[in-house]
Amino acid sequence: MESTSVDSSEVAAPVKPAPIKKIKVVVSDLHLGKGRLLEQGGINSLEEFYFGEKLVEFIHYYSTGIYRDYEVELIINGDFFNFLQCDYKGHFLSVITESVTLDILRDVVKGHENVFKAMAEFAAKPGNSITYIVGNHDQGMLWPACRAYFNQVVGAPIRYKNIVYFFDGVHIEHGHMHEAANRMDPKKFFLKKNLVEPILNLPFGSHFFLEVVLKIKQTYPHVDKIRPFGKMVRWAFLNETMTILRGIWMAIKYFIRSAFIPDPRRNWPIKRIVQVILESAIFPDLSESARKILNDDRVHTVIFGHTHVYQYRQWSQNKEYFNTGTWTEITSLDIVSLGKITKLTYVLIEYPEDGARPRGRLKEWRGYHRIEEDVAIS
Repeated sequence: MESTSVDSSEVAAPVKPAPIKKIKVVVSDLHLGKGRLLEQGGINSLEEFYFGEKLVEFIHYYSTGIYRDYEVELIINGDFFNFLQCDYKGHFLSVITESVTLDILRDVVKGHENVFKAMAEFAAKPGNSITYIVGNHDQGMLWPACRAYFNQVVGAPIRYKNIVYFFDGVHIEHGHMHEAANRMDPKKFFLKKNLVEPILNLPFGSHFFLEVVLKIKQTYPHVDKIRPFGKMVRWAFLNETMTILRGIWMAIKYFIRSAFIPDPRRNWPIKRIVQVILESAIFPDLSESARKILNDDRVHTVIFGHTHVYQYRQWSQNKEYFNTGTWTEITSLDIVSLGKITKLTYVLIEYPEDGARPRGRLKEWRGYHRIEEDVAIS
């Protein structure tokens, strides 16, 4: 019987699977409230998110077209919901239970139905996922019932992170933990002692916002959206003297009351209150905090939000800091950028096909071409 031999050159080489193409998209500080219109038909002056259609287009873009075959992760880096600026049955509460937050969340979903429909369509696509990092305005997303409801709305399990999301050398967090006023206690997210039911352990800044700033915003909705803050104060002394003096007096009274009057709803030592006063970081620059995190050899990229100011810094070729900015309006008093500014900024994280480390890029979403659109009036 004649033997046969196989030429090794004729043996087919094993086919390597094509590398998985993937990206991650990071947004923060969208501040969705109950919607632009009140139930009675009037304008909701405390709604800060005007760009629902553009967000729908954004979500659609990163799951279709050139990204149709990609694994796409949408990372929401805090303050997606603006719970602090949403009323509960006509009242703005600093005692916030799980049921209160859930009711507010339902109203927010109702006020932005197109956004959540787009998120559900995004999450339904195989390979897509959503990660939610909790910020200081949406601290209510720590409640299990709120997470379960949001999963139900989106139609898929969302990955929740209380403070930090770390992967592949990338460190992402909202940023509020790096300033005294808005830092939450990671060991005590909820208060239970001497209370009928658990409530959120709100940081000092949240209480100050609810009990001082929000009262001013009823008359001046954009008071916390003006930069630089120092110029706004100087302008107010000249043009709104009584208003700024009332605001300062309200703040002084609040600091004194917080320091010396016990309250089971609050859990701050006097040392923390003094630290808040000394730091007085109304709109902090978090770049120094980012630099400290980048000293860790495991980290090459840090992404924050919180400040509402988009930013990029590079300390070396492999150490980068991004701030995603905000999707809300900012009013600038700087002469070079005088007026209202809106940039829908975000960070795109791309994974090179050669297996190199992921790279971030700070980008601005312009939206699809539109012939006309409504003017946002508050």
